[in-house]
Amino acid sequence: MKRVLTVQDISCVGKCSLGVALPIISAAGAEAAVLPTAVLSVHTAFTHVYKRDLSEDMEAIFASWEQEKIAFDFVYTGYLASPEQTGTVSRFLDRLPGGNKTVFVDPVMGDFGRLYTGFHATFPGYMADLCARADVIVPNLTEACALLNEPYREDFTRDQLTDLLRRLCAMGAKCAVLTGVSPVGDADKLGVLKYDGRDGSVFSYYGERVRTSQPLHGTGDVFASACVGALAAGMCLDDALSLAVEFTSRSAACWAAAADRRWYGVDFETALPYYIDEIRSYTKKI
Repeated sequence: MKRVLTVQDISCVGKCSLGVALPIISAAGAEAAVLPTAVLSVHTAFTHVYKRDLSEDMEAIFASWEQEKIAFDFVYTGYLASPEQTGTVSRFLDRLPGGNKTVFVDPVMGDFGRLYTGFHATFPGYMADLCARADVIVPNLTEACALLNEPYREDFTRDQLTDLLRRLCAMGAKCAVLTGVSPVGDADKLGVLKYDGRDGSVFSYYGERVRTSQPLHGTGDVFASACVGALAAGMCLDDALSLAVEFTSRSAACWAAAADRRWYGVDFETALPYYIDEIRSYTKKI
């Protein structure tokens, strides 16, 4: 059984971050370990948020692991609460035992052309240093533009998006994946575009876009967690990305169809049996 370390915050209420990473990675048949970066009473789309930065606790937790000689097969980072935490995670990567671990970075910083509240304009530079150490990075368009200091816009062509990904790989990441993008001329589809910096290959996969009158919260965390879980189950990256897109789309569709839906996160729980079945089907073949 593969052991996945996920490094991100925990929102006590709100379907995001560790609240989705733990069940999804576990459902894929991997052991999920956590290094919490912050505790939030609710996620940041709520009005009244209590937040506690856990930077000092992260050091103590990692020191305990070092004494116990605990190793990880995958390290998956999400929301980091400060520029200092990007450096902390980088130092941890150097100190973790084992040389074959896969580093998967979701550079959670913003969306819709803006950084999230609390992030200074200099934060993407710190995140870029962490991304340079990754095997796979999965920014959305806002985050990709921020990492490259590129003006945000929504009318990039496929070739231009591919060039953004190529430039991200040139900064150090082995593979760069742009999430939440549509094929040109088909806004009813939503998915990913991947560039492999090792051989220059390009891959894309699109699922059905779920149209709603309300914003969909937590879809990025659902996608990234599903992708990491699939990788831990033995899938190649292209298959893992495809499954993650489909699972995220189904989670959104389940949310849209539910009479008692909660506004603060998609219904990944109802879609989880589909994900488990796909993982099991794949593992039976290998």
